[in-house]
Amino acid sequence: MKLEDLSPNPGSRTNRKRVGRGPGSGTGKTAGRGHNGQRSRSGFSRRFGFEGGQMPLVRRVPKRGFHNPFRVEYTVINVGHIGDDIDELNPEMLREHGWLGKRELLKVLGQGDLGHAVTVKAHAFSESARAKIEKAGGSCEVIEA
Repeated sequence: MKLEDLSPNPGSRTNRKRVGRGPGSGTGKTAGRGHNGQRSRSGFSRRFGFEGGQMPLVRRVPKRGFHNPFRVEYTVINVGHIGDDIDELNPEMLREHGWLGKRELLKVLGQGDLGHAVTVKAHAFSESARAKIEKAGGSCEVIEA
C-alpha cells in the first residue's frame, strides 16, 4: 500500500447541501423549510418547552405537595459495608473510587455490623452508626459541608 492509494471511507466525506439553488437541486424554492409558518422564517428560535402557543406540558400536568428547594441530599453508606481492610474512611477516598460525586455529601447509616476499629469522616452520622463505630473502638468525625 502506498500513500497515494489511501482514500477516505465511502460515504464519510460528502458535499454540503446547498439550499435554495433552483428546482433541479431538490432543495430549491422553500429550501427544505416547507411552506410559511414560524419555522420557515429566518431568525427563528424557540424557547425550551414552547409548544406554539398551546399550553405547555409542564403547565398542563398537576403539581402535588411541597418541594423544598433547600433540601440537603446525602449519599449513604452503611456500617456493614465498611471492609475489614479499611482503617480510615473519608469522602475523598470514596471519590477516588467513583462511589461519591464531586459535590455529594456523605452520611453513614447503622445497618450491618462492624468488627474492627475505624476512623470515619463524613458529613453526617445516624445515632446507631455512631454507636456501632464507637463500640468497635473507632471514632466519628463530622466534616462541614
